[in-house]
Amino acid sequence: MATKRSSGILLYRDREGITEFLLVHPGGPYWTRKDDGAWSIPKGGIEGEEDSRAAALRELDEELGSGRPDLDPETLIDLGQVRQRAGKVVDAWAAEGDFDPAALDSNTFEMEWPPRSGREVEFPEVDRADWFALEEARRKLLPAQGEFLDRLLEHFTG
Repeated sequence: MATKRSSGILLYRDREGITEFLLVHPGGPYWTRKDDGAWSIPKGGIEGEEDSRAAALRELDEELGSGRPDLDPETLIDLGQVRQRAGKVVDAWAAEGDFDPAALDSNTFEMEWPPRSGREVEFPEVDRADWFALEEARRKLLPAQGEFLDRLLEHFTG
């Protein structure tokens, strides 16, 4: 079985001298009560032979909606990849940009809920987005994705 791969974008901005990072909280019933260690960069699956950078931009659009920043693919910072606990490999790119979390308009998915009920219920892929300073971002992120924060900070200090 092939390893599942995703690609995403870590958005950052400067607010009064503090760097903030945009993270998203997964939608759906399994994530409702999870907070610390459950958030992610906006990301999603790479389709077929799709370029990782193109997938990251597509997923940013799907997860944030039309209010997302317009990014130049050539200026994205390559943060490499990490393997998450369940084995999924995530490629990440970084970009400076702004986004109003109140403008979140995520794609949706359907699943049977409650299990074995026969009812299909629609949920947003992402139910929340927010900006976090470094230490809080580390606490909120899925553990493996914290590496992306370190790599971006290394890029800054070069």
